[in-house]
Amino acid sequence: MFLEQGIKPENHFWKYLIGSVFIITASFIGQIPFSVAVLYKSFVEKTGFPTDNDAALKVFEPNLTLFLVMISFAFAFAGIYFVVKYVHRQTLLSITTTRKKIDWNRIFFSFFLWSLFSVVSFFIMYSQAPKEYIWNFKLVPFLILVVIGTILIPIQTSTEEYVFRGYLMQGFANLARNRWFPLMMTSLIFGTMHILNPEVTKMGYVIMVYYIGTGLFLGVITLMDEGMELALGFHASNNLVGALLVTSDWSVFQTHSIFKDMSEPSAGADVILPVIIVYPLLLFIFSKKYNWSNWKEKLTGEIKETDIEAKEFLNSN
Repeated sequence: MFLEQGIKPENHFWKYLIGSVFIITASFIGQIPFSVAVLYKSFVEKTGFPTDNDAALKVFEPNLTLFLVMISFAFAFAGIYFVVKYVHRQTLLSITTTRKKIDWNRIFFSFFLWSLFSVVSFFIMYSQAPKEYIWNFKLVPFLILVVIGTILIPIQTSTEEYVFRGYLMQGFANLARNRWFPLMMTSLIFGTMHILNPEVTKMGYVIMVYYIGTGLFLGVITLMDEGMELALGFHASNNLVGALLVTSDWSVFQTHSIFKDMSEPSAGADVILPVIIVYPLLLFIFSKKYNWSNWKEKLTGEIKETDIEAKEFLNSN
C-alpha cells in the first residue's frame, strides 16, 4: 500500500514535474556556498576558475570540499519537505513508509548488514592485492571526516532516497497506476543520474549496470517492505563506509579515508557481482526476516481503485 499513499485525484503528474524542478532549484541554491568559495579562492590566488566538476572538487582539501558539497543536499531535503507538504498536501511520513512511524530498527539493521558486508569484502580484496592499496590514515583529518560524514552523508543519501524511492515512485504510480513502471523509471533515472561521475569516464558505461542495478534493488526492497527504511539504511551505509574506508584519485570524492586505492580502475567482476549475486542474497535475507510474500503483485501488479479506497479508509480511522 506504499504507492497508494500518494495516489489522489488532485495529485496530477504535472505537480510532480513542478515539484521536481523546485527540488532541483533548491539543490542549486545549496551549491552557491561552494561555488562562491571556489570563485573567491580562484580570485585571491589568481588562478583560473575550474573548467569542470572534477577540477572544482580538488580546489579545497577533501574535508572542506565534502562539507561544502553536502550542504546542497540539506537545501534539497528542505525542498522535498516543502513540495510534499504544500504542493501535494501529504506528510513526509506518507512518502517514507506505510507504518504508523518510521521503523528505525529496519534502518539500523540494513545499515549494519551492508556495513559488515562492505568491510569484509574490502579486506578480502585487500588480502588478494595488498600492493594496490596504501595506508592513508591521518588521525585528525580522519576524525573530522567521521564527524562531517556521520552528520551530512546520511542527509545526502536520505535526500536521494526521498526523491527516487519516495516522491518520484509515488509520482509515477499516479501516472501509470501500476507498480512496475514506477520501479523501472526510478531505477533508470537514479542510474543515469550518476553518468557524469568520474568512475564512468574511467571504467566505461558498463558501470551503469551497477548504478541502475542498485536503483532497481533499492526500489524492490521499498515496494516489498511497503516503506523505504531498508533503502535508507543501505544507502547511508554504502556511502558512509565507502568514504571512511577507501578513497582513490578517480572517485567522485577524495576523502581522508583509512586506505587509498592506487590500482588502475576497470569494470570487472566487482561491477557485475553485486547486481547478480550480492543483491539477490540481500533480498533473500530481508525477505526471510520480514516475511515478504506476493512478490509478483507487489512489484508488477496494477494499482486498483479498491486498494486506493481501502488505504484512504485506513488513513481516516
